[in-house]
Amino acid sequence: MTTGNEHPAAEFDDAVHHPNRLGILIVLHEAGRADFAFLKQALGLTDGNLGRHLTALESSGLVSLTKGFEGRRPRTWAQLTAKGRRALQAELDAMRRLLDRVDRSG
Repeated sequence: MTTGNEHPAAEFDDAVHHPNRLGILIVLHEAGRADFAFLKQALGLTDGNLGRHLTALESSGLVSLTKGFEGRRPRTWAQLTAKGRRALQAELDAMRRLLDRVDRSG
């Protein structure tokens, strides 16, 4: 939370602000839950890149991963945690403050 003195960009969370991680969090916010293949296709990421970002988000407690099978095919499902929802909201709020600042400066 800002005290009014910090630049809004100082509020960005590195765990959230990376474009691919932010994209993952937004897709999960919109979808509720998504499997690995859907996230990969929606965000245009490689298996390895998506896997690394999901691992980082899981380690930060922002997403939960569930592994299972759909028929005979293994699946990995991702879902936002409560902490992830709060972190995404805080990031979006900081972005809004930054945009407001830019708009006010003309």
